[in-house]
Formats: sequence, structure tokens, C-alpha cells
Amino acid sequence: MKKSRLDLREAIVDTAIAIAERSNWETVRLFDIAAELNITLDDIRIHFREKEDLVDAWFDRADSHMLKAAETVEFLSLPPRERLQQLIMAWLDVLTTHRKVARQMIGGKLEPGHLHIQIPAIMRVSRTVQWMREAAQRDATFVRRALEETALTTIYLATFAYWMQDDSENSQNTRDFLAHKLKYAESLDHWVYGASRQETGTDPGNDQESQLVAEIAGAHDSSPPTLSITSEARAKSG
Repeated sequence: MKKSRLDLREAIVDTAIAIAERSNWETVRLFDIAAELNITLDDIRIHFREKEDLVDAWFDRADSHMLKAAETVEFLSLPPRERLQQLIMAWLDVLTTHRKVARQMIGGKLEPGHLHIQIPAIMRVSRTVQWMREAAQRDATFVRRALEETALTTIYLATFAYWMQDDSENSQNTRDFLAHKLKYAESLDHWVYGASRQETGTDPGNDQESQLVAEIAGAHDSSPPTLSITSEARAKSG
């Protein structure tokens, strides 16, 4: 029985991840995926323009899972900081089974000379953060919105990098890392704007705002070991 277009698209992604688990993401080739699924390269091309599109499709699954986690009544009853905690961890939990592959994918994107991959990756991060804010029902405007987006992007990326090296049970170290970052960010937000969520278009103080994101980035004593990711990808691909 022939697979539907959606089923085939999902099967292509699953097969790519399975091949990467057996070897390395760098060695995954579209012709190998076609051979395992008994389809043609043109069948793959209909769904994916290039190999990097498979990474986006896999991360799209994480986006979808994150948004579904926000659909419950229990989620909407949570305080703002706990909503963000649940959303980011829901995004990561989808990838947990294939953490090694995720690390290899990111390592490939970080290698020098891959600007054609890195620029779209920046847009992909921005898109995920925007969906995250929508799911958490964040409604800040003007300067406060821009600061919130920047701070949330910093926290999301730092947590992702930390998670990629975390071998603790149920990623508990990552959960603690994220909780600390979010708590610190919330404290800084209250320091600048006060405890109430009064959104204005005025500038409450450039000196305070300029410290907000910088202090969030250094809010935890342990920094995620991102440099080893690229090294690992190069070693395995060589």
C-alpha cells in the first residue's frame, strides 16, 4: 500500500535519523534514504529541497509538540515563568531519544564556511521563539517586547546547548539550569518594569535595559560546553 504524502515525508525524516544513529549525521546521504525506503531521489525532492531541510522538519516536530503542550487548561493556569519552563522542556523532550544526532546536526551548522546554513538557522530560532511566546501568551509591547524576545532567545539557546551535553536522568540538570535562568530573567524584568505587567511604549531607562540581557546570559555559574559540539562533528566526519 502506497504511503500518503504526509506519511512519506515523516518516513523520510525517520529514516534519516535512524541512519544517523547507526553512523553519523554527516554521513547521511539522500540516496541512502531513498534506497532504504525503496523510493527515488525525486520522491524525496518533492518534500525536501536538500538534506538540511530534514533538520528543519525534525525541529518542526519539536515546535508542534511544544504548542500541543500549551493546549491544556492546567498549562494556562500556570504562572508565566512556569509556562516558559514547560514549553522549552517540551521542545527538548521530543529530541531526547536522539540527543547525539541533535548534537551532530548543530555541530555541522556551526562549522566555518556554512553561512548558507547558519543564516536560515537564525531565522528558524527566531520562529521557534515567536511560537513559544504565543503559546505562553506573552503580550509585552514595544521596548519590553524586544527585550523579552532577546532574553528568551538567549535562554532558549543556552538551555539547548546545555541539554546537548546533559546525561542526567530525565535531563534534570537541564531543568534546573533552565529554572535558574528563567527565575533570574523574571527578577530582572520586575526590577526594570515593576511586578505588574503594565505595557508601555516609553523608555524606562536605557542603562537598566542594556544590563537585562547581558545579566541573563551570565546568570548561571556553569556555562554550556558548546565548543566540543563542533569538534565532535569534525572528528566523526573525518
